[in-house]
Amino acid sequence: MMDKDAAARRVKELSAELEYHNHRYYVLADPVISDREFDMLLKELEQLEARHPELADPNSPTQRVGGDLTRNFPTVAHRYPMLSLGNSYSREEVGEFVARVEKEIGTTVFVMELKYDGVAISLTYQDGRLLRGVTRGDGEKGEEITGNIRTVRAIPLVLRGSDVPALVELRGEVVFTRTRFEALNAQRLEAGEEPYANPRNTAAGTLKLQDPKEVARRGLDNFIYAVQGEVLPTRSHFENIRKAAEWGFKTPDPARRFVERATDLEGIMAFIDHWDKHRHGLEVDIDGVVIKVDSLDVQDELGLTAKSPRWAIAYKFAAEQATTRLNGVVYQVGRTGAITPVAELEPVLLAGTTVKRASLHNADQIAKLDLHIGDRVLVEKGGEIIPKIVGVQLSERPSDAAPVLFPHACPECATELVRLEGEAQHYCPNEHGCPPQITRRIEHFVGRKAMDIDGLGGETVEELFRAELLRNVADLYELRKEQLLQLGRGWGERSAQQVVDGVEASKQAPFERLLFALGIRHVGETVAKRIARAVGSMDRLASMTQEELTAIDVVGPVIAESIVDFFQAEGNRVIVERLRNHGLRMALDPSEVAEVGDRLKGLAFVVSGVFRNFSRESIKEAVERNGGKVSGSISSKTNYVLAGADMGPAKRTKAEQLGVPVIDEDEFMRMIEG
Repeated sequence: MMDKDAAARRVKELSAELEYHNHRYYVLADPVISDREFDMLLKELEQLEARHPELADPNSPTQRVGGDLTRNFPTVAHRYPMLSLGNSYSREEVGEFVARVEKEIGTTVFVMELKYDGVAISLTYQDGRLLRGVTRGDGEKGEEITGNIRTVRAIPLVLRGSDVPALVELRGEVVFTRTRFEALNAQRLEAGEEPYANPRNTAAGTLKLQDPKEVARRGLDNFIYAVQGEVLPTRSHFENIRKAAEWGFKTPDPARRFVERATDLEGIMAFIDHWDKHRHGLEVDIDGVVIKVDSLDVQDELGLTAKSPRWAIAYKFAAEQATTRLNGVVYQVGRTGAITPVAELEPVLLAGTTVKRASLHNADQIAKLDLHIGDRVLVEKGGEIIPKIVGVQLSERPSDAAPVLFPHACPECATELVRLEGEAQHYCPNEHGCPPQITRRIEHFVGRKAMDIDGLGGETVEELFRAELLRNVADLYELRKEQLLQLGRGWGERSAQQVVDGVEASKQAPFERLLFALGIRHVGETVAKRIARAVGSMDRLASMTQEELTAIDVVGPVIAESIVDFFQAEGNRVIVERLRNHGLRMALDPSEVAEVGDRLKGLAFVVSGVFRNFSRESIKEAVERNGGKVSGSISSKTNYVLAGADMGPAKRTKAEQLGVPVIDEDEFMRMIEG
């Protein structure tokens, strides 16, 4: 048996050799040894690590087969926000994008890439070694799934080459190839299980599995589409992606026209037209093309909007359509009482998915289509999760077909429906007595972005509602472990304690999260945060008039009316008071109140670069908390450019040309601290 030093040398040799062969097989598709030879090398490494546990490494090739179960995935903030892209659907819209860019900075180079229909992830490498893998989440923070990411063979655990930055982040799209997806479904059918619906949703679900070994068995793939960091190889997006290929990643191949550059609309549209015709011959699903400005300096100059970069756009291929029969319509009741009609269809294959249901939106849509039961309908699937009906083949309508009539009463509680002036949706006004409204409002309240209560998913809420333990969100804070244990099957000491502990922990959630959790119509997560900062407490909010509310910059007449209506309802006031009595936080902390001020009132900031003491999002929040506003690009209306490390020279030059002061983090702190 070899000694420890010899074992360490052999572990290092085997790790390097296995990663080399892994790259040849999964990235280059050009293996040079047989599967058996690879397995023998892997087995030798596994045995050495078992005999010398001190030599084991989280990024060892042996970890690609999966490790221990993961009970939960911690939430972490993204160093750089993962923004969504604006969509376009025509040559004219792409042309408008190009014109906007050229008007701002002149002629430039664009990069066109395939838009893979997968799951976006962020990969961070420190000193060339995989540090963490994180899901996109809400764009500002996501869930760390590093253990599952290590099983994706197209993602290197240790980067190749000597020119890798000390800290670098890569963005990629995790996908199922069609071959792997079909094989997975074949296995499920053989086992008597339902096949999965489509590769994208299955990839998303696979990445969240608690068992990394199962993730490894499914064989996910990955393509890299962005490189980010304070120090990058070049100031060209295209060249940085090519550099990522040298480091060991699977990237779009220019030789196969998976990525190209162009300087005008004609070149961009030639790439789009080619892949609109040839996309079905690819091994992975794509739903469009992404167009980006190549120069990182120009990207910095163009900046960002609140939701998306101004230097990139996605072109979405035309939605695919199919015809099928309308078998019926069901009506779903949401947490706000909104009634949503859903068509039940004869199953039909559409864009690689078997479609059984389609959205009908509202009563006006049903009337516009003049729908009858038994109609042959045209179903379209664009970017929606649920397809929609876009037409009816009247010539094939059965003579005895009955028209689809929107109900006058709630399908769940029989309460007469109402339709508010100016709105297309019908509502059930019985918010405290309609079962699906109650359960879905509780589900919203316990959700991760709201009160984040462990152990309370949709099925559990339904069970507790049926057992008459929950009738509103305040009842959560009166649940006892003994009550849960008495429910019997599925409830043990651990699961019951998890719920009780989760409810107790939620009392520490900040006021802004409680405000969002209450589920006031039109008050989403961002609006709740801004309102909380502006008003400071629940008591103040409950007493405000519509006129006072509309003075808050994110609150318009519709939101203001919704808030006033919420607090005028006796049932809601009782629930809020019960929550107060249970110790939930009804106001900002004194420290948070102290941070709210008007030192930056009337000042517009552009934020760029990486900061020492803030994430980019938190420094923007600091601007807004002190009365300032943040914009995505520099203009004559900009008062200050707040510059961190790695701000592009183009943005600094533009600030100088317009006479806009450029300040650093220290100067900003002096401004808000006085």
